[in-house]
Amino acid sequence: MATINVVVHGALGKMGQEVLRTVTNAEDMTPVGGADGRAEPGSLALPDGAGIVPVSNVLADMLENAHVVVDFSSAAGAMEVMRTTAAGKVNVVIGSTGLSQENYDEAESLANEHQVGIIIAPNFALGGVLMIHLAKVAAKYFDYADLTEMHHEAKIDAPSGTAIAIANAAVEGKGGPFTAPKAEKELIPNTRGGDSNGVTVHSARMPGRMAHHELVFGTLGQTLTIRHDSINRESFMPGVTMAIREVVNRTGLTVGLDKLMGL
Repeated sequence: MATINVVVHGALGKMGQEVLRTVTNAEDMTPVGGADGRAEPGSLALPDGAGIVPVSNVLADMLENAHVVVDFSSAAGAMEVMRTTAAGKVNVVIGSTGLSQENYDEAESLANEHQVGIIIAPNFALGGVLMIHLAKVAAKYFDYADLTEMHHEAKIDAPSGTAIAIANAAVEGKGGPFTAPKAEKELIPNTRGGDSNGVTVHSARMPGRMAHHELVFGTLGQTLTIRHDSINRESFMPGVTMAIREVVNRTGLTVGLDKLMGL
């Protein structure tokens, strides 16, 4: 059976290590390299001790045998990855968040120009993707919406890309903004959180957490709560492998796992 050759960008990070472990254990995938700005060129031991792969601090050096590059780095890093992989005619799966609309537009141009597949997902947890879908379905029945997202202390962006996607889906499903009452006297500045078209968004950061999102809809006499918790990084891996398998059969830009799940 032919396998998909995968290079992991950000291979020395926690998510990169988890992706390497997952790809190593997948019957239809083979890890063929890693890249990381902190890496010394040479070899990298696979997380489960199954062997070694070449590693470099220059991604372009790792593309010769690659079918797919998986990136979990940063918004700026993801853009460099997409420019490099597209020029090398290699497909890419992006798990980095914080991308702007200009970034998405450039990604689409790169994919079309070089005829490669690019999949960008704000969340690879299938339950998180379903939460975004459910938010869109339920939103039209409610007038108020509060969204709280909680992550580990090392997450660099706030709110999370998933929180932004949830808020956008709710507003789209409602067909307009929610009502967000303002405090008459705000004793601590910004207590009401951010405002995304009437969805009030709150971000929490501390050790002991991975990724948690809770959306509470409200209307006269009732509330509806939709919550998703990612307990560890393994929760993202079924979505990552789904994207790897799909991106080799797609040309152009795909944003969100919902497109792959038929939602």
